Amino acid sequence: MLDLKIQINMTTVIVQQLTMLLAVATLALLWLLESARPFFKRANDRFAHARTNFLYAIVGISLTTIFSAFGLHALSCLAPYWSGVKLLGLPFWAQTLTLFLSFDAWMYVWHRLNHHLPLLWRFHQAHHSDREMDTTTAFRFHPLELAFSEVARFPVMLLLGMGAFELALYNLVLIPVILLHHSNVALSPTLDAALNRVIASPNMHRVHHSEIQAETDSNFGAVFSWWDKLFGTYQTPNAPEKITLGVKFIEPKFSEPIIK
Repeated sequence: MLDLKIQINMTTVIVQQLTMLLAVATLALLWLLESARPFFKRANDRFAHARTNFLYAIVGISLTTIFSAFGLHALSCLAPYWSGVKLLGLPFWAQTLTLFLSFDAWMYVWHRLNHHLPLLWRFHQAHHSDREMDTTTAFRFHPLELAFSEVARFPVMLLLGMGAFELALYNLVLIPVILLHHSNVALSPTLDAALNRVIASPNMHRVHHSEIQAETDSNFGAVFSWWDKLFGTYQTPNAPEKITLGVKFIEPKFSEPIIK
């Protein structure tokens, strides 16, 4: 048991390092592609825009690192008493897949809550206020939104029996996907539609960043696109080139149910 725990801890560190390398490589590649094949023409300096978003990232990552460290330590202390999905005795691959899908479903729900609850929207709109969305917008989150997210996900991770390894594995997939779907790269419609069958594609997410509230309140998926299709919040990106990005409204709609 101890040897298995040591192996998992070592694997977690490797996955975390791989995530950092993949994030940097994906960001650099998308930045270059945005220059070569931009979807929207830009009005302002890209470097000034990126500087603002990276300032958000520095503060946000610093804060969430502290919250996450405390949360993961608490989860490791509670693991001997409750192991969630692991109690089912599934094969390792099935257990890992179940945790991955379950946590992505939570990310969908959390994202919807950020649009439906006025207190959460007050901070989440900092992300939507970017009128020249590109791959760096994936880092543009109000620090208090990130703090709320860390607190809210703790009981979810506890219930599921997630630990540092499962979270690291989720981030390994999540970060490249959100960098891609926030990017200003002009993918071919065929490629975008193919991606959209599985993950939230750039055109799908551009609808979500529209200044029109009915479009903003759609396409909430973090990694997978099927949550929106399953729960009736999917909007087809019919004319993404006509979308105006940003925020025009102040309060979210809270008259519509979270689950339709």
